[in-house]
Amino acid sequence: MVIALVCFLGLTALLLAVVPLVVIVPILLYIGLVIGAQSFQAVPSAHAPAVVLAILPNIAAWAQNQIDGALNAAGTTAAAVGMDKLAASGVIYHGMELLGGGAVLAGMVLGAIAAFIIDRKFIHAASYSMAGAALAYFGFINGTALGFGNSAPVALGYVMMGLVCLAFHYMPKGEESPLE
Repeated sequence: MVIALVCFLGLTALLLAVVPLVVIVPILLYIGLVIGAQSFQAVPSAHAPAVVLAILPNIAAWAQNQIDGALNAAGTTAAAVGMDKLAASGVIYHGMELLGGGAVLAGMVLGAIAAFIIDRKFIHAASYSMAGAALAYFGFINGTALGFGNSAPVALGYVMMGLVCLAFHYMPKGEESPLE
């Protein structure tokens, strides 16, 4: 309730002016650790890979933000440096840009797909894959901007994942599953 009031009343800037950042960062770090630990404790242990997969887009967005900040401090941008030069230095900037686009929603979609696959609910996984394809196609997730077809290759990947899930769902029950 307090956080909601602070946000709705626009008191964030006032609090940041009164409370030094060096006091806030350890508190946020502690909260992050508690939330991270709870995310693994509150789900079945078999779903741990899904939790990790759901976190990856947020890590990519954070890493891209760190790179952008460093390049900005140097007076340049990733586009000015060039993707080829960044890649030659081991910085897969465009990959982070795509994976981190719409990080929260992308993480939810990827985590749900993984959890449903782990539970062998392939129809549900296919549904989320197709939803991910639509979201990616319009740039809501795994994209650099909103628009038609901005992340068409990523959307195609989601469609292919959905088709694989459907194939597993409709596989005759007597056959050996590659997942076993």
